[in-house]
Amino acid sequence: MNRKRRAKDLALIIVIWMFSLVVVVFLIWMVFSVISGGLAGISLDFIMGEYNLHKGRTGILPMIAGTLILILCTMAIAVPVGIFAAIYLTEYARQGFLVRAVRFATESLSGIPSIIYGLFGYIFFRNVLGLGFSVLSGALTLSIMVLPLVVRTTEEALKSVDPGYRESSLALGASRLYTTFRVVLPCAIPGILTAVILSMGRVIGETAAVIFTAGAVPRIPRPDRVLSSSVRTLSVHLYLAALEEADFTGAFATGTILVVIIAVLNFAAKKIARRIERRSGQE
Repeated sequence: MNRKRRAKDLALIIVIWMFSLVVVVFLIWMVFSVISGGLAGISLDFIMGEYNLHKGRTGILPMIAGTLILILCTMAIAVPVGIFAAIYLTEYARQGFLVRAVRFATESLSGIPSIIYGLFGYIFFRNVLGLGFSVLSGALTLSIMVLPLVVRTTEEALKSVDPGYRESSLALGASRLYTTFRVVLPCAIPGILTAVILSMGRVIGETAAVIFTAGAVPRIPRPDRVLSSSVRTLSVHLYLAALEEADFTGAFATGTILVVIIAVLNFAAKKIARRIERRSGQE
């Protein structure tokens, strides 16, 4: 029996490692294919220049700015709402109709195709509210799209905190609000930042919902009209560049910059999570 169990365990470990290796190989292959095809088109003028095909300009600085602006605005809307919703569901809510309704809503929103979000944003934010093709329309639409991810991931992060921390804080006379924000929430910061990273990745890679709401104007918004201006993100530009340009060099170069930005944002978020975790441990 022991030999059979060991053989089964060994076979299962081999299968797990094989599938993990397949995932890593596909990731490396995909990143290498994009970067190898895009390095030839990357230059300082490509990164820092403006985009105007009529004048022969193919710079992506407006798209980089538009992507970062849209990410910042979306996270500013979705993260606070998602975190507070998760705190309510985990720390305050009693099992009942309202909790079931909120969980059902988040699960339903996570399964809706992105094109449906785009059509909703186009009809409601652009037409009904009169926001037009703008950063605000895109950010509101994308915040609804990533909200289920933020809520569910933050909820799991809060549940993973040792219940003894809550009990000890409450036993010392601290209020539930103080316990939540000064004891539980700092311990859940790494999981919450994971939700932020995943949300940023979805915002960066989204195309359909962005075209219908934020538009596709390749220019940097004026500082006094950022929220009301139309922008073109890197993912939208990647799609349009593949259609407008004669070859795919510009599209591959844009994809390379997109991969670099995602890697930098993920690295920065992980560094922040480690620093916050160390600080909370010292306290």
